[in-house]
Amino acid sequence: MMNALGGKTVAITGAASGIGLACARACLAAGAEVALIDRAGDRLAALCDELGPGAHGVVTDVTDPASVDAMLPQILAATGRLDVFHANAGAYVGGAVLTGDPDAWDRVLNLNINAAFRTIRAVLPHMVVQGSGDVILTSSIAGVVPVVWEPVYTASKHAIQAFTHTLRRQMSSHGVRVGAVLPGPVVTALLDDWPKAKMDQALAEGSLMQPEEVADCVVFMLTRPRNVVIRDLVILPNAVDL
Repeated sequence: MMNALGGKTVAITGAASGIGLACARACLAAGAEVALIDRAGDRLAALCDELGPGAHGVVTDVTDPASVDAMLPQILAATGRLDVFHANAGAYVGGAVLTGDPDAWDRVLNLNINAAFRTIRAVLPHMVVQGSGDVILTSSIAGVVPVVWEPVYTASKHAIQAFTHTLRRQMSSHGVRVGAVLPGPVVTALLDDWPKAKMDQALAEGSLMQPEEVADCVVFMLTRPRNVVIRDLVILPNAVDL
């Protein structure tokens, strides 16, 4: 998809690693300028040096309202425009509710839900004024299939699905498309707390994907004709039985 996103600017939260970084690389390869948004400033600086002049680091803590308020001005100062906002930052928690840590749940829910909603709200007025834009949310297959070993994470992604569907309908008259990518298990730091036996089994069975496979789907979503929207794109490892 060489230059399929030429002339566009894409901003991605949680862009210093995992799916966010893979999406940044894919969008740069498709010709876009990319604002990589993350709180890890040193990591962003190193990545932008590696990725080249089309990559711009925007240090933002998406769980801090004041930091989010400063996000869009930084994006525009670096790139001059914003065509795509990808709310990708997120965290994972699994395990039994009976023995779970409610404080850990709060941290995950704040990042997965509140931070996504707040960062999207911060960029929507700009897109409305220009009369066009794309908002992508990183959801999960857990947003449509309740996963028994991750009830809190599943609940957070169900919230993302509800927000995606309702926001899409609110924004369509403004020329802003809204859609979600719903991956199955992906090899990222979010799975660091998986039990080792479960991770080893998943790798052996081929039931995990790479972040680059998700990134390819995001570029596909962004390059559809403007009269259509990919509202939900589910991508699963073939070995996952869901």
